[in-house]
Amino acid sequence: MTGPGAGDNPVDGPTVAVVGGGQLARMMQQAAIGLGVPLRLLAEGPDVAAAQVVRDPLVGDFRDLDLLREVARGCAVMTFDHEHVPSAHLHALQDEGLACRPGPAALVHAQDKLVMRERLTALDVPCPRWRAVSDAAGLAAFADSVGGYPVVVKTPQGGYDGKGVWVVDAGAGLPPAGGTLLAEERVDFARELAVLVARSPSGQSAVYPVVESVQRRGVCREVTAPAPGLDPDVAVHAQRVALAIAGALDVTGLLAVEMFEARDGRVLVNELAMRPHNTGHWTIDGSVTSQFENHLRAVLDLPLGATHARAPWTVMVNILGGEPGSEVGRLFDGYPHVLARDPEVRVHLYGKAVRPGRKVGHVTAFGADLGQVRDRARHAAGWFDGTVVDTEESP
Repeated sequence: MTGPGAGDNPVDGPTVAVVGGGQLARMMQQAAIGLGVPLRLLAEGPDVAAAQVVRDPLVGDFRDLDLLREVARGCAVMTFDHEHVPSAHLHALQDEGLACRPGPAALVHAQDKLVMRERLTALDVPCPRWRAVSDAAGLAAFADSVGGYPVVVKTPQGGYDGKGVWVVDAGAGLPPAGGTLLAEERVDFARELAVLVARSPSGQSAVYPVVESVQRRGVCREVTAPAPGLDPDVAVHAQRVALAIAGALDVTGLLAVEMFEARDGRVLVNELAMRPHNTGHWTIDGSVTSQFENHLRAVLDLPLGATHARAPWTVMVNILGGEPGSEVGRLFDGYPHVLARDPEVRVHLYGKAVRPGRKVGHVTAFGADLGQVRDRARHAAGWFDGTVVDTEESP
């Protein structure tokens, strides 16, 4: 291939610039290898997860516009491992002719929760009741309007994995985060759901099955695909909501829509992410096309791949570092037991140092019996993070 964005090797496809060196970029590289698409990486450090597997990464601050220009030079498109690149920088790059996917006009809805709530409300997307608050009186008035405390308070920008989120009871006042915050009703939900949509610049969309996610201390611990016992009509409704959001916001790439299934039957949109997402890791082993491959297909405006599952059930469980009471050595030391006990389980380690609560890998199991699949995935992840001790001999 010749022309802008072509790789140095004539057999390569167009080069994709990726900002952020975490595990999402690391797993994106696996999909890029199969597609023959070179990645050019801007990483936070020389030893972060993706910098270990992508050739010749640039290392530096993603808030440096000149460095963003440098990583984008000669690339066909820029995409992201996270949503924290300043919107003004992306507008500048876009004005200079670089395709940023998702674009800044879409990405701002994943960067700022107040902007997201305002736009989704205007689109009549079902959401928790909410209000922007800047003082204790405003929070108290909002609590009165939704039937009282407790309520949920979030920082509009920068929060993830439970950070920047507080459940506030009467008399507590605003958290010491400063500025205008997002207050939301505390939804009485039965469980959390998620829908992933891949969407290309030409408007083609592909939606994955609705999944159930389980959080522990604000961090995703487990994902089951498809969501067990979900009414088919509710599943179709959730997928349609996600597709409508992707189209209305003109998302390109992956959109993850996290939802609450309320006990009163409603499905409410909680959060948006515009990149591959933890609730889609099951797709690497459990779907015909992984979320990472479809993300790259989408940002390059290639035809999207099939999204249906390969098995009746797939369960992904995150390996979390430093679980209470655990004694974890090298994660690699877990392989002899896990792989011998269950040759069909799939393990993905991220090359990250083990720290309390940190996602350092995940395991995936699949099959026809949900109970067995879930037990297999939980056992494997628990063995790695030190929360499971098995005295049985491996088969």
